[in-house]
Amino acid sequence: MREIEIKNNEAGQRFDKFLKKYLSDASVSFIYKMLRKKNIILNGKKATGSEKLQPGDSVKLFLADETIEKFSGKSFSDVYKTLPHVKLDIIYEDENVLIVNKPVGMLSQKAKPGDVSVVEYVIDYLLREGAVTPEGLATFKPSVCNRLDRNTSGIITAGKSLAGLQKLGELFKNRTVRKYYLCLVHGKVSKPQHISGYLTKNEKTNKVTITPRQKSKDNLPIETEYVPIAYSETVSLLKVHLITGRTHQIRAHLASIGHPLFGDMKYGGDERKSSLKYQMLHSYELLFPEMEPPFEALSKRNIRAPLPETFYRIIKETTWEHGTQEALEVLHSKI
Repeated sequence: MREIEIKNNEAGQRFDKFLKKYLSDASVSFIYKMLRKKNIILNGKKATGSEKLQPGDSVKLFLADETIEKFSGKSFSDVYKTLPHVKLDIIYEDENVLIVNKPVGMLSQKAKPGDVSVVEYVIDYLLREGAVTPEGLATFKPSVCNRLDRNTSGIITAGKSLAGLQKLGELFKNRTVRKYYLCLVHGKVSKPQHISGYLTKNEKTNKVTITPRQKSKDNLPIETEYVPIAYSETVSLLKVHLITGRTHQIRAHLASIGHPLFGDMKYGGDERKSSLKYQMLHSYELLFPEMEPPFEALSKRNIRAPLPETFYRIIKETTWEHGTQEALEVLHSKI
């Protein structure tokens, strides 16, 4: 027999959903059979599986240890002890939220089963710190709440708790947290602009196209706002407010108006900086709205991620026609 006490991260969900996570390799029919036969009970009573769990609830599994292990899936300690140790660049952390400065080349989330992403590295970090346990991961996994392309650096947010995951998800869904990026683009951009259009994604090529005024069932509306920080005749440093958050939006939208990003081979920005291996795009800043407990530490706060070395070096070494001081202030996170 095994007894499980429901914690905050498991509370609020249906009992059968919890059991499907805990006994992840068991069939649905097996779980309901065990409920009917009272081999699985909730708070000492027979349960149907539709009950909403509350903190402190007691779940008892009257099953052999071998059966529980068989249906519990691969041990999380086995999965995470084989990960290469990566020191995350953590720029903010509290009991519910973790904010990381993602390096170029790291996936935000898995694209296929064998991948290792920010999610796995965050969980590995939390395991090492004792913030989560292998047992707890069976029913709740911390995860990221926003995504960046593999070769875009900068801010990734993660929920350490269910409350943190839900709150961050709500903020991004409702667009109440403002997202700003820095990018280096070809050409001279001397004026702020708010641009809109429609984005269509080709799933086979993982590439998007932008049309200015052509709504259809296959495309999505996009809005991008940018302000030039510094510029010369051939290069501009932009601060971009990402209003909608679509696949490759900044890269494709700026390319569509004749200002592709440096290093962005997919969208035409590599002809003058062919030595660059990735696009000069960095998720730089988040501005949080007013927030109530337990998220008051983030209320009206702005979080910034330092630039990666290559991005930093190009800004520092460029001779700017306008905005030299502003460009230097970006390097010291003052803009």
